[in-house]
Amino acid sequence: MCLSLFPHPLVICSFRGTVPQGLVLELGETVQILEKCEGKYFFLLQGIFPANYIHLKKAIVSNRGQYETVVPLEDSVVTEVTATLQEWAVLWKQLYVVRTVDLFYKLRHVMNELIDLRRQLLSGHLTQDQVREVKRHLTVRLDWGNEHLGLDLVPRKDFEVVDSDQISVSDLYKMVRNLWEMPLSFHFGRERRGKMWPPHLHYRRPYGCAVLSIMDVLQSISEIKEEKDFVLKVYTCNNENEWCQIHENIIRKSSTKYTAPSSNYGLIISLQLLRGDMEQIRRENPMIFNRGVSVTRKLGFPDVIMPGDIRNDLYLTLEKGDFERGGKSVQKNIEVTMYVLYADGEILKDCISLGSGEPSRSAYHSFVLYHNNSPRWGEIIKLPIPIDRFRGSHLRFEFRHCSTKDKGEKKLFGFAFTPLMRDDGTTLSDDIHELYVYKVPIPLCRLPTHSYSSLLEFKYVTVITLSSPPSPIRMDLLALLKWKAYPDRVMDILGRLRHVSGEEIVKFLQDILDTLFVVLDDNTEKYGLLVFQSLVFIINLLRDSKYFHFRPVMDTYIQKHFAGALAYKELIRCLKWYMDRSAELVRQDHIQEAMRALEYLFKFIVQSRILYSRATCGMEEEQFRSSIQELFQSIRFVLSLDSRSSETLIFTQAALLNSFPAIFDELLQMFTVQEVAEFVRGTLGSMPSTVHIGQSMDVVKLQSIARTVDSRLFSFPESRRILLPVVLHHIHLHLRQQKELLICSGILSSIFSIIKTSSLEGDVVEEVEMMVESLLDVLLQTLLTIMSKSQSQEAVRGQLSHFGQQGEYVSCLLSLLRQMSDTHFQHLLDNFQSKDELKEFLLKIFCVFRNLMKMSVFPRDWMVMRLLTSNLAVLFINQPSLQLESATPAKRKKILDKYGDMRVMMAYELFSMWQNLGMSLPSPS
Repeated sequence: MCLSLFPHPLVICSFRGTVPQGLVLELGETVQILEKCEGKYFFLLQGIFPANYIHLKKAIVSNRGQYETVVPLEDSVVTEVTATLQEWAVLWKQLYVVRTVDLFYKLRHVMNELIDLRRQLLSGHLTQDQVREVKRHLTVRLDWGNEHLGLDLVPRKDFEVVDSDQISVSDLYKMVRNLWEMPLSFHFGRERRGKMWPPHLHYRRPYGCAVLSIMDVLQSISEIKEEKDFVLKVYTCNNENEWCQIHENIIRKSSTKYTAPSSNYGLIISLQLLRGDMEQIRRENPMIFNRGVSVTRKLGFPDVIMPGDIRNDLYLTLEKGDFERGGKSVQKNIEVTMYVLYADGEILKDCISLGSGEPSRSAYHSFVLYHNNSPRWGEIIKLPIPIDRFRGSHLRFEFRHCSTKDKGEKKLFGFAFTPLMRDDGTTLSDDIHELYVYKVPIPLCRLPTHSYSSLLEFKYVTVITLSSPPSPIRMDLLALLKWKAYPDRVMDILGRLRHVSGEEIVKFLQDILDTLFVVLDDNTEKYGLLVFQSLVFIINLLRDSKYFHFRPVMDTYIQKHFAGALAYKELIRCLKWYMDRSAELVRQDHIQEAMRALEYLFKFIVQSRILYSRATCGMEEEQFRSSIQELFQSIRFVLSLDSRSSETLIFTQAALLNSFPAIFDELLQMFTVQEVAEFVRGTLGSMPSTVHIGQSMDVVKLQSIARTVDSRLFSFPESRRILLPVVLHHIHLHLRQQKELLICSGILSSIFSIIKTSSLEGDVVEEVEMMVESLLDVLLQTLLTIMSKSQSQEAVRGQLSHFGQQGEYVSCLLSLLRQMSDTHFQHLLDNFQSKDELKEFLLKIFCVFRNLMKMSVFPRDWMVMRLLTSNLAVLFINQPSLQLESATPAKRKKILDKYGDMRVMMAYELFSMWQNLGMSLPSPS
């Protein structure tokens, strides 16, 4: 394709053309200029016009000639919005004519929004994040309008229309399918104005409470992607003294203890259930996080403890207090104020959090209960205190009497305090603490430090603490960490590691791993197997969904803290020992656990070897390579075993195949791409064919191959040439037997996507040749079988399913045909041994092409896929999708710009082929 940069003349003011030879111009039209003369342009077809009526925009001209395309050199989304608005303008007026009034007004609203968003994009004053957000809004509205107007789906990548020439047909099919399945909805929210928080209050008073059952929420929205509204009815407490229990009374439905102020009193909240990890949710739902949403971490044990990610929170519940009346008949209105103070009396700033999304503050104020000397608060406060300020800091609680009669400050009458750390260095324990309250006879600031003892004891206040610093270590774990103190019990201590809870292990993960490798270095022969089993246990613990988020902690440890330079020798020996015994043992639990831990075992092996090479300048390199070769021989031995009569061996092979692709990246650190590819080819080649294994192993084997194709190793051309034959061999066998067709199509789609990407950068002739020889014939046969089943079931099911095997394999076939050059077609023809073989092949491919033209493989609005199919296959001129006269002007222009009028080209092609028959032309009857 030839791309040239040219000026793009755009009319910026209408011209009536009243001068001789003048050309009538309308605002927004484009023209083609032949020459400029004294401030006037001469137009290609007719007439002249003033130069200042034209603005020259830079543009790219592609495919110069009869079907050339001129694209302004501006943001492609802006260009698409412009063209789409022009197309919608005609259809929008027709909606009014046919009295589709509701859609008429909706579309007008969306068109105005598109114009406004386009203006924002053209302003050039937006940040990158804002540009991305505006583009997202634009594309959502474009797709919504196209869907409601019955126009074609537009596949996009990063908000821009994809160029079908730059991606594989399989990738294009996936994009269109995903777009077709994705619900298109958006709402138009109004900007909130005014204050979003209540005015400042001198003191807090209890008002009302509302509760919502999380179980009810999960049952209601577990399968719904959109937001759903929930109504929370607000209740007030009949007895203010029981305010701290109102939520429990509502849950228990103790209706005598609360009332509803009004039947219409309540809150409406909108909830939406999002699935995935935090990074995925942020990426897929950027608008949610632009609203200032807060992220709440789990109370108690954190999801992930990364090095440098210190979570030193202290959770405190102000439970209750008990105060005397002080000789007065009327009880007090008591408010508690809490501060965090350092040893020198300095108040720590912003160390108190009242909840997620609330700004941190330096002081906490409790709510006030009216005339109550024994108030119960039950409020939870989080204290995110810096770890370097824990030692020497303490909490101070100040108690004041609040009264509307006192015009001055609220009167301080007592205080309590508690240190955050004990003398032995441990933090405030997770427990209920009763703190003495001391009277304040004079202003506290005037008291010297030694005067605290002279204050009078004045009842108490109760607080409950929950801290997230490390908790006391269990004895089994403590014995492991101090193993040198028990030299006679080391083997028993290692064996008891399995009885330690997962929470304890992940808390002290680095300390445990350091200890295990120190024990290994101390006596490899005696403790090697036990240390290996302990390491496997810890690795598999992190595979549990509960602890899966701790895997980055293990990665960080291996890269930055692991120091076992000699460990790789024993790890390789133990791993090989397990694999070699897989054919002998009836119980293979330990072997299967080792296979599941293969990824991280190789991480430790490779990192250990790297450390050893650095320390010894690469000594024993040949011994290491030889040990890896022997280890892969053991891997191939395990996979080559006949597992049909042994269920335990099936589980062992399945565990090995599931873990195998995860070790490629580790091997690439120590071996060349070609060497790793040879390891993998030998391993995949050792697997039995489909006729010698069960269906369950078929799936596992193909899933392992799929992950191999999706791995970084397969992206290198030099390794791909080594791996492609064995991958195609297994796919060929499955297609021949019509087994696991959906998984096979996914593997082929990935291969075609990689081949297409590589073809833009280098030569893929050899790889395409492999695929033609191995796949083309069996791909045609598979497609014919699928089409035949679809035709026979059409009467029962109605319209064909466009997302099943048929669409997948059509896209695979088109991807392969698209990559083939004249050389590939010639080699294909030369490989046929006889005319009968050639005839059989031609009949297959003609039958497939006939079915593609007769059957509705793709829905009507999948214009991109239908045209791509037409452009690659042999066509009949009267195919419906090629009748340009029935298309809208915008759609007709897109087709002509991209493909030209394929009916004309096909007619010339048929004429040329007919003439080439020469003497073989049939004689007229």
